[in-house]
Amino acid sequence: MPLWLGAGKLVLASQSESRHAILVAAGIPHEVEPAHLDEREIEARAGANDVAHVAALLAREKALAISGRRPGALVLGADQTLAVGTRSLSKPRDRAAAREQLMHLRGRTHELHSAIAVARDDLIMFEHRDVARLTMRDFSDAFLEKYLDAAAAAVTASIGAYQLEKTGIQLFERVEGDHFVILGLPLLPVLEFFRREGLLLA
Repeated sequence: MPLWLGAGKLVLASQSESRHAILVAAGIPHEVEPAHLDEREIEARAGANDVAHVAALLAREKALAISGRRPGALVLGADQTLAVGTRSLSKPRDRAAAREQLMHLRGRTHELHSAIAVARDDLIMFEHRDVARLTMRDFSDAFLEKYLDAAAAAVTASIGAYQLEKTGIQLFERVEGDHFVILGLPLLPVLEFFRREGLLLA
């Protein structure tokens, strides 16, 4: 008997490789359909100073965008924001921007706010958000350049210019929080929601 009891596959409204990998590893059958929203416009509308609210709003907007064109489908939206002090960061556009972000984060603690929203037929059924705190070590300039070389194009794929599950782990001296929150998909709460809804074997 399969663990997933839903009538159809979950739809992941995100192009994140790590979120896709998390669902695959958890045994959740799904398909990927990115929402392709104007995230900067949504951030501006939300008020960029409240990064936790921005993450929640982006997750909700992604879920609703795909739900609106996929009648009956169960859609999972997810997003993540990063704050260090009063400054929030977005995905760096190139290597130079990645270097600048990492120099700003070096030796400091920042927060990752991860949010999820589940929708069906233009209705939000479930929402959750959580936060993790990460402290980068005071790495050398030489290490920074070697890291940028090793990570290559991946530095533009994530806010903060790192992927903790890959070479990015070498940037850190302390990590506080749920591993799945750090990867951008708070998994345990959404699995519990699926069980309550009879979509997963309890």
